[in-house]
Amino acid sequence: MEFKDYANFHQMLCETVDQYAHAPAYRWFDANTNATSITWQEFYDQVKSVSKSLIALGVERGDKINILSYTCYKWVLTDVASMSIGTGTVGIYQSNLAPDCEYIINHSDAVLVFAENQNQLDKLLEIRKSIPNIQKVILFNGEFEGDDWVISYDEFLALGKDIEDAAFEERTRQVTPRDTAGLVYTSGTTGVPKGVVLTHDNITSTSQSVFHCGEFHDGEDMFIFLPLAHVFARTCCYTAIKVGNRTTFGRGIATLLDDFSLAAPHWFISVPRVFEKIHTKIISGVEAKGGAAEKIFNWACEVGGQVSECKIAGKPVPFLLGLKYKLATKLIFSKIHKALGGNVKWCISGAAPLNPDIARFFHGAGILILEGLGMTENTSFSHVNRLDNYNFGVVGPPGEGLFHKIADDGEVLTSGRNVMKEYYKMPKETAETFTEDGWLKTGDIGEIDENNVLKVTDRKKNLIITAGGKNIAPSRIEGIMTASKYLNQVCVVGDRRKYLSAVVTLDEENVKAYAAEKQIPHKTVSELLKHPKIKPMIDSEVEKRNRELASFETIKKVTIVPEFTIENSMMTPTFKLKKNVILKNYEDEIEGMY
Repeated sequence: MEFKDYANFHQMLCETVDQYAHAPAYRWFDANTNATSITWQEFYDQVKSVSKSLIALGVERGDKINILSYTCYKWVLTDVASMSIGTGTVGIYQSNLAPDCEYIINHSDAVLVFAENQNQLDKLLEIRKSIPNIQKVILFNGEFEGDDWVISYDEFLALGKDIEDAAFEERTRQVTPRDTAGLVYTSGTTGVPKGVVLTHDNITSTSQSVFHCGEFHDGEDMFIFLPLAHVFARTCCYTAIKVGNRTTFGRGIATLLDDFSLAAPHWFISVPRVFEKIHTKIISGVEAKGGAAEKIFNWACEVGGQVSECKIAGKPVPFLLGLKYKLATKLIFSKIHKALGGNVKWCISGAAPLNPDIARFFHGAGILILEGLGMTENTSFSHVNRLDNYNFGVVGPPGEGLFHKIADDGEVLTSGRNVMKEYYKMPKETAETFTEDGWLKTGDIGEIDENNVLKVTDRKKNLIITAGGKNIAPSRIEGIMTASKYLNQVCVVGDRRKYLSAVVTLDEENVKAYAAEKQIPHKTVSELLKHPKIKPMIDSEVEKRNRELASFETIKKVTIVPEFTIENSMMTPTFKLKKNVILKNYEDEIEGMY
């Protein structure tokens, strides 16, 4: 494929606006599910207004602004306006605590902060004296009286009304492909977050690469609910701009299933945890019904599995099997499609490994999950399965125009125009992330097959070497264990130990249902998790999953603990476990298992 060498992101945006001016570009819903939708031309007019207001506030080319907010339309609007005039956008997770915000604000040298609401503003007021470079805070929602340090979004927009179009246009022409489009701070599973510098060329080339790996059509919708502080979500939003698809914003994780019905998307991105939760909810609901309903469901899954195998092998579905599949779809699978809005053609899973059994389940139901791979340092995209070339348990070949190879120690290396410029103000760490000949070290261990398809076996830093010398990839084991409807999160332990054990959290909803069925008395969830009748049930669940593993991979003992969350610092905002924090926090319990 040929890549277009855009001068900057603004040029790519203008190309889409010119082609799809009156087509829908963005849509969002209020608390009462009332929809607001705008066209590409309306979006561009608003981008110009926001850019002018940034100019009015004295924001220069090369400056940085922070956005402290959950995913929403104003996030994208402000980001695109910022990039259009050569300002770098730096997102901050809305779940971050005040000290974490302080670090990113100061390290990024930001001059403005856009805050979602009063909750986010409170964090900034708490650290105000420690962020002296912040000239203004602009509220996406609400107003704040009595302090000109904080202004509303409407007040902000009013600032740019006297700025001429010529000033805006001149700023857009000054931006080059190598200019900084944004800084994306790594989620910090280990150590201090690093600010990944992504250029306009990183973003425009990656958007084109994704475009040529997928199947996009005019009039289609993309649904976004992942945090835009993470580059995975932003890359997909940029791709939607490239292809001219409308983006619909979710209102929040709590309303996710309702929002799917409202949005009725044709494609969306997610992390494995969301697919796991949907899968668990489906299985639990079926088992609760039992009887004929459960038998029909199991029959449908068996039929779906056979159809899935035919499709993966590229073989036609036999006539009789096809008839059975139509019936299974009508009775069972249509309900899953309806729950996701009814239009989903495909979706992408990234940011962490997806259990292949869950991918096969959805594929059997007629929903194709294309697993991909990326990291902040390569604009969150290096590999993805294709609609005409996919399998489960692999992340596919490299994206169009991208390259990969395996180092002598098994680490996956990548290269391409998607690779970051540097870590901001961290030259030593930047140098350490590249090989001497310029390949990006991903930190993943993997294998490339004869078809150039990559299979990731684990993270390099996560590999467990037992006392018996066995090299074990814990992520695969964790994925198998969390297939249990009673297990929520699993952290496998065993480096330099005689055997593997695990620290686990439980699915509260399903454990409560189990307790009700078995008449296990309890007053609180905490009391229930410690009940002597729960541990044997969990041990039994682990033993069932152990049958899928080699003897040296099996989990011998488990410790049940409260849920790993962002708030208790044991999980990142992208739902990755902070294993070093978990191991330290439960050091005594882990020692007790040995």
